[in-house]
Amino acid sequence: MNLSPEAFVEVTPYLLTGLWYTLIITIIGVLIGCVIGTIFGIMRLSTNWFIKTVASIYVEVVRGTPLLAQIFFIHFGIPALFNFNFDALITAFGVIALNSGAYLAEIVRGGVQSVDKGQLEAGRSLGLNGRQTMRHIIWPQAVKIMIPPFGNQFIISLKDTSLLSAIAVTELMYQGQTYASITFASFETYLMVCVFYLLITIPASILLRFTERRLDHS
Repeated sequence: MNLSPEAFVEVTPYLLTGLWYTLIITIIGVLIGCVIGTIFGIMRLSTNWFIKTVASIYVEVVRGTPLLAQIFFIHFGIPALFNFNFDALITAFGVIALNSGAYLAEIVRGGVQSVDKGQLEAGRSLGLNGRQTMRHIIWPQAVKIMIPPFGNQFIISLKDTSLLSAIAVTELMYQGQTYASITFASFETYLMVCVFYLLITIPASILLRFTERRLDHS
């Protein structure tokens, strides 16, 4: 086996550039996804069948199709229909936001529905109307329930950004592929790519478990 120790050092600047894009795409994409997920999660709780159906279609379509197919559809499919081009980075933000938004919508719906129905009745017995009960009683408890799955979704979205290499977004995996194709140091390069992902996901998992323990004790 030909192993090049120098490659471990030489590939690092490439991967640091990719790591920066990976983090930016994940953070901005998931933050936008939080807004989308909250809106569609509330819509899923609506008693209006039309609003609930629209939200359900969005969630089921996104959750029922592979992320790679969504990337190609948004980056190549939609521009082909309307005769324009999407910047790959814009596609990256959009896909991560839409994809994470669907999963976060289910987290929001599940979080609210996990709160004991007696809490709603307690709010009413205190003289609060429906909106006040949701704001002061239901949502604070629901948000506490939602935080761990929100963290899991962030880690999943971070790893999913590797699929954006298929449309030449300069994230971590794409930078590794580029370096490996030039130097043929595949073993060293992809080992370092895995190490870089672990450098993000392991601390994030530890922080998530710490947060869960704090929430359990609060």
